[in-house]
Amino acid sequence: MFQEKFHGLNHKPNMNEIRKIAVGPDYKNAMHYEVGQSVIKGIYKIHSIQEKDGCYVVRIVKDNIVVDWKKVNLQMPVHVEFNIIYD
Repeated sequence: MFQEKFHGLNHKPNMNEIRKIAVGPDYKNAMHYEVGQSVIKGIYKIHSIQEKDGCYVVRIVKDNIVVDWKKVNLQMPVHVEFNIIYD
């Protein structure tokens, strides 16, 4: 399991940063994961969602420690939303 120190969510997002994914063939009934969302009885928050090694990795944070939580295979239907910066 990968683990690192958390340095806060207050950073400027880049245009390729994933903000949210919805896993499943039907968006309305899919499992939705969004950065900043509380998970696991509100104890953890989703820290980041990254595409790497043939899957999407959902990472969570608690007490400034970040760990991998879920991996979603790229062969699953996934709707991806990116951060968008408006000036």
